[in-house]
Amino acid sequence: MQKSFLVIVILLFTICNSLLANESYTKEEIEKMISKMVILGFNGENINQNDEIYKDIKAGLGGVILFDKDPNDKKKVKNVRNKEQLKKLTSQLQSISKQKLLISIDQEGGIVQRLKVEDGFVNTLKASDVALKGEDFARQTYKLLAKDLRESGINTDFAPVVDLAINKDNKVIVTRGRSFGQTSNEVIKYSSIFVDELKKQNIISVLKHFPGHGSSLGDSHLGFVDITNTWNEKELEPYKYFIKNNKVDMIMTAHVYNKNLDAINPATLSYNINTKLLRNKLGFEGVLVSDDLQMYAISKHYDLKQTLTLSINSGVNMLLFANQLAKPITLKEIVDTVYSQILNKQISLEQIIKSNQRIDLMMGI
Repeated sequence: MQKSFLVIVILLFTICNSLLANESYTKEEIEKMISKMVILGFNGENINQNDEIYKDIKAGLGGVILFDKDPNDKKKVKNVRNKEQLKKLTSQLQSISKQKLLISIDQEGGIVQRLKVEDGFVNTLKASDVALKGEDFARQTYKLLAKDLRESGINTDFAPVVDLAINKDNKVIVTRGRSFGQTSNEVIKYSSIFVDELKKQNIISVLKHFPGHGSSLGDSHLGFVDITNTWNEKELEPYKYFIKNNKVDMIMTAHVYNKNLDAINPATLSYNINTKLLRNKLGFEGVLVSDDLQMYAISKHYDLKQTLTLSINSGVNMLLFANQLAKPITLKEIVDTVYSQILNKQISLEQIIKSNQRIDLMMGI
């Protein structure tokens, strides 16, 4: 019995070593590559060497996402108190990393702006109002927003929204004024201005939410969203424009399900949508980032292992865990799970390498 157990252990050890040797990567190198694919939210207006996020960045974390308020206590500051404090925090974060850290935020305007006017930042109107005021107004608006981000040390904005305002009752995009309009022409015109102004300040823009969230009835923050009967192929037109004109750095997936595109999984976890449609058909070569993987559309239906395995294999390059809606996920949990799945041959190491190459190219590393 003892001898059999020893043989099994040696066999497993040989297989693991063979896998890693064949790819010429050590366990530590693979763990660092996995870490680079992760964006985490954390608590704290400043950080020190004892903080988990400090250790995570030292371990190779790819990025952070910042929020103004703690969702469990709206009176409590999470990361942003004012401009001076934020600049100090982002400087601290970047100083920990040996390479460029993706420091991100949701700053669209209107209801979605983590940098508030009462904290010393410029106020930005919601997208639907910006579109009503014309191109010159939009250019000035997003110039000021981009300048605020650069001065605060933020290098990535999860904006603009390029969803079409197809469903007037859509509660997550349309009724909140997050879309520039009903037509792709309107959306392309104003989102292009937004992207251009961010680029002038060396800020990475993120188009969202692929393959389109503007026709949905539900909110993927709260649960499962089925767009099978409402989605229209014209929702892809903004993505086609940005990809064709080489104006897109990053695209964010949506946690929406469309059985005509994938009979089993929502977009974030779908190889059919993220690789066959976005990569192969539309020709996107940049970084694909997931929407928050703790949103209930995902976390209520998939465990961590399933979520990580499906999203990475689908073609997602960066995994976002905002740590806003649920029990915080640690970098170690993510890395250990992915590494184990690589050893089990459930996740291709090639996907990890390819994602790192895309991230490095985008970050200018």
